Amino acid sequence: MIICPSCGSALSVDLCLGCPFCGARAIGPPLAKAEHELPSFGRASLAFTIGFAMFATFVGLLISVLVENRAWPLGFWKIVTAGEITAWRIKWEILFVSVVALVVAARIVRSISQNRSRFIGLLPAQIGLAGVLTVILMAVALIGITVPERMRQRQLALDAGRSARLHTAHRALLEYRDLHGTFPTDRDSYIRELRTVPDPDGSIAEALRYLDPAGYNSTSTLAAANPKSKPMVTRGVALRDARTPATPEMGSIPFTSYTLTLPSENRWFSSDEDLIMQDGIIKKKSEVTSSTSTSLRNP
Repeated sequence: MIICPSCGSALSVDLCLGCPFCGARAIGPPLAKAEHELPSFGRASLAFTIGFAMFATFVGLLISVLVENRAWPLGFWKIVTAGEITAWRIKWEILFVSVVALVVAARIVRSISQNRSRFIGLLPAQIGLAGVLTVILMAVALIGITVPERMRQRQLALDAGRSARLHTAHRALLEYRDLHGTFPTDRDSYIRELRTVPDPDGSIAEALRYLDPAGYNSTSTLAAANPKSKPMVTRGVALRDARTPATPEMGSIPFTSYTLTLPSENRWFSSDEDLIMQDGIIKKKSEVTSSTSTSLRNP
């Protein structure tokens, strides 16, 4: 089987007799195969170029971050910090480009090592593959060491947002007490009652959306002076009206407290992370539970 170079037809005849399709004839027998062929360096140069380009790009971005942050004089931790910023900036590009570059470079190195007679440049190809692996390992390491700190900062941000909602709810309760003289007493309708508080910027309504409808409790305690104890004198008695008695009797004073619960985002898995506000003080449910159990063990 032979291909006619003139029309491209597949033939099984001698071209010296002519092509039956286009009539073209060969002017002589085909050339003999060369006795010596030079090995190819193209594959090795491609692998080296890929590895060098990736490594040079990463170093260039690292230098640009150092210049952007004015990290002078240079130090080890400043370079590490700049590397972390660079790795996070190009994480998605590295994810896709590095996979393609790694596969191409690895296949080139394998083909060169298996066909030494046809290809040369195994060392440059291995250097290119090492450059690709170096960039991948550096990016993975720099991203990996920052994951715990970033998760901690993210959790702090979430806790700050949840605490802000509780403080807003506390402000709504105080304003409700100023208007009605007491905190809401009905657990089932306290959210609806707090919505009646003036809310010009909508922050109270936004905070109330995250509260637990059944996580509110209000209690009142009456404190009265003991008649058998020494009479208490109010402040400013030196400036009192002469017609008033010197030791006025203290009546009953109501003290109202409340408990408010804000469920965590993972309410189905970790209810101990719920935030509980007791009279303006925020604690986690796990802390409240542990302190309660400790007080019961130590009467």
